[in-house]
Amino acid sequence: MSRHSDAQELGRSAELLALEHLQGQGLRLLTQNWRCRRGELDLVMLDGDTVVFVEVRCRRHQNWGGALESIDARKRQRLISAAEHFLQQEARWSRHPCRFDVVAVQPSAGQSPAQLNWIPNAFDT
Repeated sequence: MSRHSDAQELGRSAELLALEHLQGQGLRLLTQNWRCRRGELDLVMLDGDTVVFVEVRCRRHQNWGGALESIDARKRQRLISAAEHFLQQEARWSRHPCRFDVVAVQPSAGQSPAQLNWIPNAFDT
């Protein structure tokens, strides 16, 4: 298995963990891996009446700050642009409040479970 496919598999399993966690917290999945020319949205979920755009970050060897800090200004702008495009394409959600969350996943070491850190409103400063 190549290093690239290892990273893709790690990303897929991190997204699944994040999805299961957020559904356990009462969020409802609208779509997953939504793509457009502006970028990709990992998870789009509904929290009450709020549309939540979730970026899932997985880091093998970083502390928690590393996953959130890996979303630089350019990446944020791409996510915001993709979210705007999603809302234009999916007009039924366009009048709902929106937010951007980040779920940082640190893979398990050995038998221990993966650690997950959910950061609601991650782009608010």
